[in-house]
Amino acid sequence: MVIKVFLASSSGSTAIKKKQQDVVGFLEALKVDYTQLDIACNEENRMWMRQNVPEEKKPANGIPLPPQIFNENGYCGDYETFFDAKEDNMVYAFLGLPPPPGSKEAELADEEHVVENGTHAEETNAEENPDDSIEVPVEERNGNDEATEGETVGDEAPAEEDQAVEETDEAQAEEEEEQEEEELRQLEEQDEQGSEEEEEAEVQEEEETE
Repeated sequence: MVIKVFLASSSGSTAIKKKQQDVVGFLEALKVDYTQLDIACNEENRMWMRQNVPEEKKPANGIPLPPQIFNENGYCGDYETFFDAKEDNMVYAFLGLPPPPGSKEAELADEEHVVENGTHAEETNAEENPDDSIEVPVEERNGNDEATEGETVGDEAPAEEDQAVEETDEAQAEEEEEQEEEELRQLEEQDEQGSEEEEEAEVQEEEETE
């Protein structure tokens, strides 16, 4: 597989030149075999690049700008997607190449592979033995049921005691209220009797005076 990088050697755009240099320099640093194809001096290269860049990847005017990167005839991406892949340590995946052993991208791929296998293994074990972690012996289930019933009965007893205490308190409160009412009635009767006696005494005094 040959990596093809379409460049414009005589481009007047400083931005395009920098992007081209960035791509080429990074590929050389990774020691990736690639071929530079100049679209400025070769009409066939320019036409091939334009025809093979997917429509959804082309700009609004329909003319893709260099650098454009291919793996043989398969489109990899433009500078922006290359830059994103570089930032994510996924350049080899971007180029469609296997990462070399010992590279950071290879380590990341190994970690993902281990995680996927570990997750898969756990799911497989769970599917093969769905009842191992759930099955409970009948004796234990019965024992738990009896214990639960015992706990329920024990929980009900304090509730009944609390209810009895509340009823006793209410009865005492009613008795106290009745006693207070009785005392008030007695006081009122005493006051009435006292008033009547005073009136009678006054009447007698008046009669004696007359």
